[in-house]
Amino acid sequence: MKKGVIILLGVLGVILLMIMWGMGKYNGLVKLDEGVNASWAQVQNQYQRRMDLIPNLVATVQGVANFEKSTLTAVIEARAKATQVTLSPELLKNPQAFHQFEQSQGQLSSALSRLLVTVEQYPNLKANENFLQLQSQLEGTENRISVERKRFNETVQSYNATIRTVPTSLIAGFGGFTQKSYFQAVAGAETAPKVQFN
Repeated sequence: MKKGVIILLGVLGVILLMIMWGMGKYNGLVKLDEGVNASWAQVQNQYQRRMDLIPNLVATVQGVANFEKSTLTAVIEARAKATQVTLSPELLKNPQAFHQFEQSQGQLSSALSRLLVTVEQYPNLKANENFLQLQSQLEGTENRISVERKRFNETVQSYNATIRTVPTSLIAGFGGFTQKSYFQAVAGAETAPKVQFN
């Protein structure tokens, strides 16, 4: 009888250790998932900063220069499209929606780049203190976006690697943890833009 009790206690001990191990792995995955969400929130924060700066930039440009309306219209339309995509943690679980978000942000970046290049043709605008401050803020924001996207991709890499490794992948599958999408370069980003001053 004592031998049976010892075996039973040993089996229960092993089961208890396995449960505790599984709980530890699950909790680790939750922390990694929250890390991805926190990193995503920082990316959103920088995109919001850019969205807030754009109306001031457009108003300054309109007020100082007889500016090309097509360039301003492109910036305004790209901003409107970028704000149509709902930013939520669920976006990270839907690769198609995430790609759509990436495209809208890429279009906005492209429109802003065209705006800043076109400004070179307007010396009065380049000398305007408000414009210079806004341009500096916008350039700083673009750099912050780049940094936060890099951090986001690093966080996603750590998360994705963890949920794909054995035996954690078993816990991840059981807990419903799925791979997250990375930010990727916009199509054509590898080609330098052509700048022409007529």
